[in-house]
Amino acid sequence: MTETTSNPSKKTDKKENMLINMLLNIVIPTAILIKLSSEAYLGPKWSIVVALAFPIAYGCTDFIVRSKINIFSGLGIIGILLTGGISLLELDPAYIAIKEAAIPAIIGLATLFSLRTRYPLIKTFLYNDKILQVDKIASSLKENGSEIAFEKCLVTATYMVAGSFFLSSVLNYILAKVILLSPPGTPEYTAELGKMMGLSFPVIALPSTIVLMAALFYLFRRIGQLTQLSLEDMINEP
Repeated sequence: MTETTSNPSKKTDKKENMLINMLLNIVIPTAILIKLSSEAYLGPKWSIVVALAFPIAYGCTDFIVRSKINIFSGLGIIGILLTGGISLLELDPAYIAIKEAAIPAIIGLATLFSLRTRYPLIKTFLYNDKILQVDKIASSLKENGSEIAFEKCLVTATYMVAGSFFLSSVLNYILAKVILLSPPGTPEYTAELGKMMGLSFPVIALPSTIVLMAALFYLFRRIGQLTQLSLEDMINEP
């Protein structure tokens, strides 16, 4: 009699629930900052504390569930803490604008710098075994003598990915400068902070995502040209 046992070393990553992500990181904090920032409710300071507690709690819970550090989630939590600290200390809103621009700019620069290392970040963002069948692609590239051309392709895709972060940096700065006009510590400022968070998705995330998707489609097209593999052959099954 044979007994079927599961391999304990093979763990499946728990997929992120995007609806919960949006609710806890954008919708609920935005609603709290806009609707509850007056003195009749939480007030400008406590509304900031309560609103930012949701994305911080989500980030910490995500770390506990996945049991690994995601550098980009870590930067997101640092950004939230900086936003809260700058707002609670009632510093000049210009610091918020600088912070909003700095984080994606740092990621963009790190993406470019990684080209000089053994671990280019393009392989974290796009060319990885969660999206593509990298072993099959590598074998086909070797058979077709296209490995050098593929490395050039990865460089171009890296520039496109870095460009998406630089675009996000510029849009972050402009949005903060346009929205945050009231003195810090006032209900009006807190409501503006909520409005900025609410607009961050359509104004910033969507354009940056379009650039990132363009990089992904470019990578797929070039892999197909260099390996003669179809899209179905190169993509991992969900």
